[in-house]
Amino acid sequence: MSRFLFVVPPLAGHINPTIGVGAELLARRHSVAWAGFRHGLEARLPQGARLFPVGGDIDAANLRAPHEQWLQLRGTAELKFFWEDFLIPLADVMLPGVQDAITEFEPDVVVCDQQALAGPLAARRAGRPWVTSASTSSEITRPLAAMPKVDDWVRDCMTQLQRRNDIGEPVDLRWSEDLVLVFSTQALTGPIAELPEHVSFVGPAAVPADEEQPEFPWDWLDPARRTVLASLGTLNAEAGVGFYRTLIEAVGRLGEPIQLVVVAPPELIPDPPEHVLVRRIVPQRALLPRVAAVVSHGGHNTVCEALTLGIPLVVAPIRDDQPIIAQQVADAGAGVRVSFARVRATALADALGAVLDQETYRAGARRIAESFATAGGAGLAADRLVELVAVGAGHG
Repeated sequence: MSRFLFVVPPLAGHINPTIGVGAELLARRHSVAWAGFRHGLEARLPQGARLFPVGGDIDAANLRAPHEQWLQLRGTAELKFFWEDFLIPLADVMLPGVQDAITEFEPDVVVCDQQALAGPLAARRAGRPWVTSASTSSEITRPLAAMPKVDDWVRDCMTQLQRRNDIGEPVDLRWSEDLVLVFSTQALTGPIAELPEHVSFVGPAAVPADEEQPEFPWDWLDPARRTVLASLGTLNAEAGVGFYRTLIEAVGRLGEPIQLVVVAPPELIPDPPEHVLVRRIVPQRALLPRVAAVVSHGGHNTVCEALTLGIPLVVAPIRDDQPIIAQQVADAGAGVRVSFARVRATALADALGAVLDQETYRAGARRIAESFATAGGAGLAADRLVELVAVGAGHG
């Protein structure tokens, strides 16, 4: 049996795909471990997995200050902050722990999230093969190709990081030359020309269901009404106060009684109307089958969970990879993209009405759902990893 080490940042959307793949590998009796921050990771690991904590502890409170600063930035200033004040420092903090994990666990392959640069860095230093875990479908479209100077600057950041750590032949740490696992399909991304053979679109890797689910007032749901779920993710809820107010007004403008479930701290939306339920956390996977449409900021996990069930979306991207994901949804005909900051209630009502009532959007969402269902998911990702070890062993 083989040994696989997953290296992940302290971000749920980047951890989730690895949990499904790791659980599949464990079911096949391989040894699996994670190197990452204990908070938010330890409780989610499948039974039989090992955890190698890195960089001390970190939680949402630690991330809030830089996140709030990041929210004030736009354009290249946002990208510069993301690399100089988050990705590169994160790599520096994680690197010693990842190196220790490789030394102790002796993995056959190190599986590295694209935002955990310490993974490929440590793997290269140790002479271990490494694989890219592309947890979202944004980078695979090469969004910086149209901005060569910015793209060169990003590459230079990675070059300097590697040279500081005694690596003489720097590479692009976002892309393994052996295997890239993309947790999406080209039904969502659109056709991508000239992809290397080692890039594998595996589709979303479902996370094993938790036994403990957050409480939810299921009796509140009226089966005679259609339900809309709205979520801006855990780190964006406070920035969405104005958007949520606009959404509530938009729902009120629709010609039928819609019930709206908003995932946000209840204190941000005091005294909601009777048809609006505000919950800090919901059992999203259990709730989605009862939902007719989803309003999202374009987080890859929520988008994929909705599309897996053929549910169309209204997507209001805020920043980072969200505009790319939102445009993919729109281009695939599975939803409507709106402006997060500038959308008015009338336009938002039109967008929501369209995805609720126009069959074309539901058909687009079903087409992507079919592609997800046949892509292979965690099972195919596990196959690719095992095959890589076998090929490496054969070459040895």
